[in-house]
Amino acid sequence: MNDSKVFVGLDYHQASLQVCVMEHRGEVLLNKSGPNDTGAIIEAVQRYGNVGGVAIETCSGAADPAEELIARSGWPVDLAHPGFVNRMKQNPDKSDFTDAGLLADLERVGYLPKVWLAPHDVRELRYLIRYRQQLANERRNAKLRIRALLRDQRVRGPHVRAWTNPWMAWLRSTTSLSEQSRWIVDRHLKKLDELKQDIAEAEVRLGRLTVTDSLVHALMQQSGIGPVTAWTIRAEIGRFDRFRNGKQLSRFCGLSPRNASSGTRQADAGLIKAGNRHLRAVLIEAAHRPASWLCQ
Repeated sequence: MNDSKVFVGLDYHQASLQVCVMEHRGEVLLNKSGPNDTGAIIEAVQRYGNVGGVAIETCSGAADPAEELIARSGWPVDLAHPGFVNRMKQNPDKSDFTDAGLLADLERVGYLPKVWLAPHDVRELRYLIRYRQQLANERRNAKLRIRALLRDQRVRGPHVRAWTNPWMAWLRSTTSLSEQSRWIVDRHLKKLDELKQDIAEAEVRLGRLTVTDSLVHALMQQSGIGPVTAWTIRAEIGRFDRFRNGKQLSRFCGLSPRNASSGTRQADAGLIKAGNRHLRAVLIEAAHRPASWLCQ
């Protein structure tokens, strides 16, 4: 086995992996496609020398093989931000061969835009909280369709807040809708009942999953933060100590202004168009709740 240090770029696919091995001066020692198998990767790479770093572009399914590779080989494995990696390309062409080579080269020179590899329990929590959000989005869309039908039929409800029990009782019993609209509204109402049950079951499961999570309990002690907000923060941020300062955390959450300065002109252009939109919305809503309570 060679004692020189090498760097590895892996272009991940569900059934295969493009493996590029690059020595410390930039010479490509290997760049070929192989099976998506951790053992095969280790066997193909270790013959070329000591591994100084492995880069895998973040995509759906990349976290599990990265975690498995760390456990079985002990190599330092980094996940790369796909958007920033794409901007570093020197040509518009795309192929697995060039992508793996670029990842290995960025790892070699220390310019790889790294993404935090969330542990298994955080990834499991993300699956659940994002599933709950999908259900909530479906519920919102069903409500929007019902309101659109009411406007189209020029039907006005009672002077009570929409979606409260009195308003729902009126919606279920009103005869002002046409025959076909009545049928459609009934289907939407049935869907809303199913979604309500599914959301409740998801929240019960989320509660069980985080019952011993000290960070979730600490978050819920803060004013304006309830269970759903705490679950979302825990799932999407994971650990606060992975950020060097508050500005980094704010930027990750999409809550910092985008700098638009040039020369002597100092300005910003609103919030950055990055980060998790659901996390940003949850945090903004949480910030409004204490102010709303004080105004009552």
